[in-house]
Amino acid sequence: MQAEIITIGDEILIGQVIDTNSAFLAKKLNEEGILVNQITSISDKRDHIFEALNQARDRADLIIMTGGLGPTRDDITKRTLCEYFDDDFVTDKRVLNAVKRYFESKGKQLLDVNRDQALVLKKARVAVNKLGTAPGQWIQDNDKVFISLPGVPYEMKSLMNDYFLPWIEEYFDTSFVYNKTVLTQGVGESRLMGIINKWEDSLSLDEIKLAYLPSPGKVRLRLSAVGDDEHFLKSKIDKKVRELEQLLGDIIYGYDEDTIEQVLGQLLVENKLSISTAESCTGGTIAQMLTSVPGSSRYFKGSIIAYDNLVKQELLGVKESTLTQYGAVSEQTVVEMALGVKQKLNTDFGVATSGIAGPDGGTEEKPVGTVWIAIAGKENIVSRKFLFGNDRGRNISKTALEALNRVRKEILKQTI
Repeated sequence: MQAEIITIGDEILIGQVIDTNSAFLAKKLNEEGILVNQITSISDKRDHIFEALNQARDRADLIIMTGGLGPTRDDITKRTLCEYFDDDFVTDKRVLNAVKRYFESKGKQLLDVNRDQALVLKKARVAVNKLGTAPGQWIQDNDKVFISLPGVPYEMKSLMNDYFLPWIEEYFDTSFVYNKTVLTQGVGESRLMGIINKWEDSLSLDEIKLAYLPSPGKVRLRLSAVGDDEHFLKSKIDKKVRELEQLLGDIIYGYDEDTIEQVLGQLLVENKLSISTAESCTGGTIAQMLTSVPGSSRYFKGSIIAYDNLVKQELLGVKESTLTQYGAVSEQTVVEMALGVKQKLNTDFGVATSGIAGPDGGTEEKPVGTVWIAIAGKENIVSRKFLFGNDRGRNISKTALEALNRVRKEILKQTI
């Protein structure tokens, strides 16, 4: 069972809008055991739509289109589909009533162009849009199924969840797909592969696929299996995950949709610990990550963004002699920053960062990407130097991720 996704709209092709619809659709279809073999973005042109549909029907059983269903002249998808399937338009009364209610709720006048949103293909199975005016349409043509959805993400998601996923399950014979993603931090993709090489070889015996999904500072390991027995697939993959845990230990920080800030937050709550941050090169990124978690006020007390050396001295108690002798980007300075914020905000952990994020400011001794991280805990202080690279954004992201993960590891050392 294979599917193809077609996004329609010049705004995607010129980079004005990021295509999040395809990611959502691909994930949902994968959960249904449907393989997405291609994602295509095309312009709002009749010939392009015709060509994309002709190619897709040769490759896939299910073709899902998003976009081009608005009331303006540049949205031509519906008219083109009517021509492509040699069909006629009819007015769907349910859609028309929904459009009327939509405009009444907003106190706006209903124009003829808005009424035309209720025109649907005669052969289509229609899904009423509760959040907008463009309906979704399910069109069967020979042994192929075509779905047309609005491009507005929240409208598309609502229609897909409420109507089309149940219709897909009803129409197609689908398998069960089980995915388990193991989240790792601190070890690169190549080194990780070396550690789990023999374990990876054993996956083929159980017909489990492994994908490495690297991003700055972390690597996700996704295990996937397809079959008809959901319980069997889960038990098979969960067994392999337990084996992986034995190999990787605390390199693993979470699973599936976990984030390091959520995992750390839970540990802090469970152990009744508090944390504060003193940030130089990360400029408040660590504090933002911590406070993005609901309920973080239970453990996060505050942050001092000490970008300037005078702030490091006056608010964090870093000695002038330390800065003069060793510089702001040094082990000595970052340790004093961590101790200073821990004492000033009276927390169990103080986290400090200082570095050269770039793109300039580096020297031969301290090139761009040089970062020091220090963690002042209840019983000890740990610090480490990193050389992350030349990209400012990635350097900040990697530093914040590394800092939070090191706090996680320190808590695990104390509680195991």
